[in-house]
Parts: sequence; structure tokens; C-alpha cells
Amino acid sequence: MNNYYGQPIYHLSAGPLEIDCLSQAGPRIIGLRYKGSPNLLAEVPQITTPTPFGDYHYIGGHRLWHAPELMPRSYIPDDEGVSITELANGVILSGKTEPVSHIHKQIEIQINHEQLSVQLKHTITNEGLWEIELSPWAITMLQHGGVAILPMAHPISENSLLPNRHISLWSYTHIDDPRLLLTDDFILVKPLTELGAFKIGTFNQSGWIAYWINGILFRKRFAVFPNQLHPDHNCNAEIYCDEYFIELESLAPLTRLKPGASISHTEVWEFYDQLEQEFLPENWIDKILSLA
Repeated sequence: MNNYYGQPIYHLSAGPLEIDCLSQAGPRIIGLRYKGSPNLLAEVPQITTPTPFGDYHYIGGHRLWHAPELMPRSYIPDDEGVSITELANGVILSGKTEPVSHIHKQIEIQINHEQLSVQLKHTITNEGLWEIELSPWAITMLQHGGVAILPMAHPISENSLLPNRHISLWSYTHIDDPRLLLTDDFILVKPLTELGAFKIGTFNQSGWIAYWINGILFRKRFAVFPNQLHPDHNCNAEIYCDEYFIELESLAPLTRLKPGASISHTEVWEFYDQLEQEFLPENWIDKILSLA
């Protein structure tokens, strides 16, 4: 495509893998196609949230935020000011420093042409005068029509009297929501257009979260830091969905960022033509296929 709802784009490709980024706003990735598929990323240019700094446009696709989520800090508009640096196998998207928060966001995209995977390095820099506490938060908005997969497996505790797993639920989440399948091994979420907001999170020891849609498994991998505190009651992976889209979210540990300092959070995006037994037991493959 030549533009995204009237906004100019920057196009990247590697054989059957295509990525589109906004070239003047963001940093945002707004197009993701694999082997000729429709855009896997949600397209929601109509959704906005009012803030003291103007309307925040969700736009769709993939973005970098900083947790914990707060209004208006998390919702400062990013409609202009992106600069692009071309790389041999990718691009760096560098946003405009946010007013008031003085946070600068950057996403470096590197495509591995041999493995058909994508590495995204999300970097936040504190360009203000005071130390701030935050967590880089990588959010991927995807189309309805699939099933989100979040591993729940945890090491067996040496002391069985103590807990070894937890989940976080938001105030608008209902434990009996029909979109949720909660088991010992996985959290599965199937978005539905007739239902509103839902969100669940956990500390994911497996270091990946995935989405199965139209015969494609999209998987995000990230490093796990079990001995460091994370936002949202110690979550490093979360799923949000509503009537318009579903989000796969990964979070880095909370960090006190001094003036001039930066912190990075890296994801690797992988694509599979089937549900892989490498990381999904065979009985779970059948269950996910029945939901899709």
C-alpha cells in the first residue's frame, strides 16, 4: 500500500514478509503481512482518546508505551515528528520527545532474511531533569479472528506451601468472560466483536506470547527477568481485547531512569505456518484449532 489512511508509510520486505511503518508519526508499525496474508495488525484510525494535549489516536499496529499506564502520561499524542534512519536490514524510527514527560521513544527494526524473523529494540530515554520510574511496554494490536496464547508454565516451587503463579485482572475484566480459557498450562483468549474491554496479565516464565490466525502463528519472544519487579502486580506479559482489536503486550522490569539515561526492551517476532509442537503440546494444538 502507498499510504495508511492518508498517512505516508515506509515499506520493508524480506521475501514473503512485509512490514509498513508510519514515516511521519509514531514510532508506529502499522502493516504486517506474511506470505500474502491480509494485514495481521489491527487498523483502527477512528478510535481516539481525549487528553489535555489533544486527542490520542490509537491508529492500530504496534507501538511503544511506558508502564505503569497513567492518564495523561501514557496518552501523549504522537501524530508527528518521527525521523527515519535506514539500516542495512531495517530501519530506526525515532519519535519526537514528548512534552511534559520529556520521554523519547525509539524502535529499531532489524529483519533476519534467512529466518524470516524480526528483531525490535524498543528504547526509552529520559530527556527530562528528574529521575522517573517506568517500564518499556511493547504493544501489538492485532485483527480479530484468532486465538491469543499466553503460557502459564512455571518451575515447581521447592516449597509447595508457597504460590508459584499469579494472574492480574483489571477492574473491567470478568473471570467468567466467554473469551477466556484459563488452564494450568496456558491462558487462551479469543476476541469477539460483540464484547467490550477485557485484560489479563501474568509473569510469563516462558518468554513468549503468540496469536494464531488464518493458519499463521505469530509469536513474540522476549527476555525474562524473574528476580526484578514489573508493573501491574509483577506482569511481564498481558493480553487486552475489546470489540475492535486484541493486543499482545510484553513489559520490561520497572527501572528508575536518571536524566539522560536510556533503557531498552527487545522482542523477536517469528512466523509459523502451523502450530508448532516445539512449544505447544499436541493436545493443546487440537484445542486451539477448535477455538479458531
